[in-house]
Parts: sequence; structure tokens; C-alpha cells
Amino acid sequence: MQKFSYVIKDEVGIHARPAGLLVKEAKKYESTIQIMKDSKSAAATKLMAVMGLGVKCGDTVEVVVEGADEAAAFEGIKAFFESNL
Repeated sequence: MQKFSYVIKDEVGIHARPAGLLVKEAKKYESTIQIMKDSKSAAATKLMAVMGLGVKCGDTVEVVVEGADEAAAFEGIKAFFESNL
């Protein structure tokens, strides 16, 4: 299991467009990718669940990656967050 915390810099947070791109990125990997904000968590492959977290600019999320290809998934998802969110 690998995890990282990330402060959202996108001024509108994780809204529909970036959430859709995040889900598309997460589906490339076999590993389970969970996004957590406060006490809520969502599978990164479920669009409505990700949007349901209500992540805004300045919020800190924790991302947990676990599975067969977790090293590649961790690097890919972390790079996605840094360049898109």
C-alpha cells in the first residue's frame, strides 16, 4: 500500500471535468485507488462517488493505492494530481 496527501490547487476543486479525467486515469490500473477527504472516501474509478466528496480548492485529500501494479498506479495518479488538480 502506498499513499500521499495532496492539497487541491484547482480553483474550482474536483468538479465534473477533472473528476472525469481522474476516473479515466484510475481505470488504467489494476490497483484499487481510494480518495479520502475528512471521514469520507471514494473509489477513484467511480465518477459520482468522487464528485460526491465535494472537494474544493485548498482541501487536502489523501490518496491510497493498493494492488498488483501499485507502484505504476501510484506514480501515474500522483503525476495526474500534480498536473491537473
